[in-house]
Amino acid sequence: MKAARFHAKEDVRIEHIEQPTPGPGEVKIRTAYSGICGSDLHLYFEPESTGLKLDRPHPTTGAMPPQVIGHEFSGTIVELGAGVTRLKVGDRVAVWPVYYCGECAACGRGMYNVFRRIAFHGLSSHGGGMAEYTTVAASKVHVLPENVDLRMGALVEPMAVAWHAVNVSGIQPGQSALISGGGPIGIGLWFALRARGVNTVLVSEPSPARRAALTQIGATLLVDPLSEDLSARVRAETDDRGVDVVFDAAGVAAVLTDSVRQLAPGGKVIVVAIHEKPVEISPMRLVVGELSVGGALGYLQPDFDAVIAAMSEGLYTAEGWVSEVPIDGVVDAFHELRSGNLMKVLVSTQ
Repeated sequence: MKAARFHAKEDVRIEHIEQPTPGPGEVKIRTAYSGICGSDLHLYFEPESTGLKLDRPHPTTGAMPPQVIGHEFSGTIVELGAGVTRLKVGDRVAVWPVYYCGECAACGRGMYNVFRRIAFHGLSSHGGGMAEYTTVAASKVHVLPENVDLRMGALVEPMAVAWHAVNVSGIQPGQSALISGGGPIGIGLWFALRARGVNTVLVSEPSPARRAALTQIGATLLVDPLSEDLSARVRAETDDRGVDVVFDAAGVAAVLTDSVRQLAPGGKVIVVAIHEKPVEISPMRLVVGELSVGGALGYLQPDFDAVIAAMSEGLYTAEGWVSEVPIDGVVDAFHELRSGNLMKVLVSTQ
């Protein structure tokens, strides 16, 4: 079968490898689409920044390069391993790609997403979604309703990142939010907030192309922070209160520092983006407004279920912000994404 495999820095090859066979409790999936994530770009251009040790097996899975990539994927079950009864051949599915130990403090609290030696199918495992076939544990599989196609199924994973962040924030219907950063996760936050009944959602994004994509999905409260006074716009849209929650999807220190200034009393900042350097925030500003700053990482299985249900209700669209490339175009897509020419790319493996 054809597969995209990571070997080393800036070395992803389209190769022909053997098809996998499902073991007990596993299913074999004919993949359809696999999204390219920021993690894939880090792996390709700066593998050392991912924390993966490319010269030794991953401590959780034992995997090491060459690695089939693709952890945001959908497909159709074509074979069942021994003991699998919940699923059937022909089911169209999305896959929760997390590997965890089940024994540590995080796992003991059900917080598998913050397990310190976490691994992902398609980043640090025996296979991945950018191959014609892959095998995964049946327990990781989420069946898609008939009205959610495989293209949308491949978006469940990144949209679940945003859904989980909204869960963590505790925001309530009728409250207000600011999203800093209008990339794929920023778009996912917009969808998730609107699905929860949060209608006042501002998005701060300097890129004209990204603002255009946001307009395509229905976002109207868009701010160009390079040419507009963000604080003034926030006050104008919230009757001078400030927003209840700011979601940092930008990963820029100055943006995070400024986020605190946009909050209403008792508000909170949820950091979704990965910051490579420490950020200074005034503790006094937090104290006098009883503000809080927290983080949200990844997702849990219920987040997948919730996103799929919302997709089934028609609350998500891929129009205007998602592109497709064949598997042979993966490396070119990496460079296009890094240059900012594309928003979200799905790799077709059909």
